[in-house]
Amino acid sequence: MLNNFNEDETSTSSIALERHNMSAGTASLERELASTRRLLWGDNVKEDVFRRWAQGFQFSADEPSALIQQEGGPCAAIAPVQGFLLKILLSETPGHSLHDLTSEKCNSLLVRAVCMILSHCLAAKYNVAVYRKGDAGAEGSSSVNVSAEEQSCDAIEFFHRRLEVHSFQTLSEVESFYTRNIRILKDKYGVLLLLYSVILSKGVETVEAELSELSDPLIHSTYGYGSQGLINLMLTGRAVAHVWDHDQVVGGLRLRGIERQNDIGFLTIMEHMQYCTVGSFYKNPKHSVWVLASETHLTVLFSMERRLAAPETAGESAERIFRSFDPEGNNFIPSAALQDVLCAADLVSEPEYVELMRRKLDSENLGIILLSAFMDEFFPGCERALLECPMRAATTDPMLTCLQTKWPSIDIVWDDGQSPSLN
Repeated sequence: MLNNFNEDETSTSSIALERHNMSAGTASLERELASTRRLLWGDNVKEDVFRRWAQGFQFSADEPSALIQQEGGPCAAIAPVQGFLLKILLSETPGHSLHDLTSEKCNSLLVRAVCMILSHCLAAKYNVAVYRKGDAGAEGSSSVNVSAEEQSCDAIEFFHRRLEVHSFQTLSEVESFYTRNIRILKDKYGVLLLLYSVILSKGVETVEAELSELSDPLIHSTYGYGSQGLINLMLTGRAVAHVWDHDQVVGGLRLRGIERQNDIGFLTIMEHMQYCTVGSFYKNPKHSVWVLASETHLTVLFSMERRLAAPETAGESAERIFRSFDPEGNNFIPSAALQDVLCAADLVSEPEYVELMRRKLDSENLGIILLSAFMDEFFPGCERALLECPMRAATTDPMLTCLQTKWPSIDIVWDDGQSPSLN
């Protein structure tokens, strides 16, 4: 049967459909925000922990390019933004003084660093979280003054009730939006709004899948520090829980690590304590900027010396591949795995040649091939990056201890005679 509708009926149907779609979209957004909240905070958010994360991105009056952390907790978001900000600054203005930056230039660097973090999420669209405050009238910004309504109710609940999300198809649209509304990032909830934007853009289900082996929230419910999954999400765009290269099988479980050389590096004193192993993708980033981790805090190291972050050599690539077949870190592989290693490293892997090398590298027929023997055979005299050598210098300085996980022989003379605190 063919139904004929007059113009008024069609108009009424269209309005009803539009309202239905708006209602469905609102419900979907509310579910996404609720899931994001649980992912970040868990089921219970401590007022004190939330308060410590409620800060904007603010620059130091003494160091114009340096971001300030007001209280313990949000370094898991601030340090990665600081790292990408420095990466942009150092790549575009080599040798430029960091002390003569204008506030406008710093704001521009902040926006671009935030956009770079969002771009790593590989989103189909970019969802930017905004805190709507009263009738501020601006497109996305709001006054930092605390309203009487906010003072009279739970700040956490009030914050989540006032969240809005703006969707964009391209990163240039996001950059323009943030540039017009820089207060979104710099006002009271700027750090949190970036976290929500990253998760909403990447997709809550995707983040949860990457964190599949973990059940704890991204922000510790008692102490308020960010998890390694959150740090990795901000630095690489993937919320994996580990810092080694690729995936590793531990106790029958496949645990995800860093999948490629990163723009920004990561070093941690926890590796010195043998709690983890940082892979070459993090130790050897594309740019000479590293986030450094103590047991409780993150800070950022950078250098004008670009040779500290040289591209991965063929020997380094082969060593990384060899280690991927040695998940226990024993510095040897089963002899039977040699062909797979050679193939993965783009070396000659014909069966006859592999058998010849197997007999040579495992001359005592122990069934294993040592990393040192493999490297001496295929990459004799392999050059290392600047400052890298097998000798370790003695130190009790936590900052140097952290740096020695990458540069074992490093020693530093600080300008003021005192080592900066890693905490």
